[in-house]
Amino acid sequence: MPIAVSTNYSFIAETASMTIHPIRLNGLVIGVPQTYEYLDKMQDRVVRFVTKHSHITEEKFRELMFRTGELARDIGTVLIGYDAVECGLINEVGGMSQALRKLNQLREEWKSRKEVQLQ
Repeated sequence: MPIAVSTNYSFIAETASMTIHPIRLNGLVIGVPQTYEYLDKMQDRVVRFVTKHSHITEEKFRELMFRTGELARDIGTVLIGYDAVECGLINEVGGMSQALRKLNQLREEWKSRKEVQLQ
């Protein structure tokens, strides 16, 4: 998720899926309070980053992360294409042609800002 929202503008394919889930560990875990505090701090950092770099609220993101009524009960929530856009995680549904169009638009905007600064 952090990689998906770390851009200025993001696309997702109509049939692509994203899984929003809480942080978890595999393997041997020492069950002491410090371990759980560490996991909570890591999860809070991920939540802050995602909500800062997207248009989803912290409450909505956490609700999706801990939702248990989905088919994938133990992994959070699976969002597909338009759902990811609707909740504010991704900017637009599209493929390569839309991405290239947006890239050219952003390049032109950047060039015009540079020209204004040079004058």
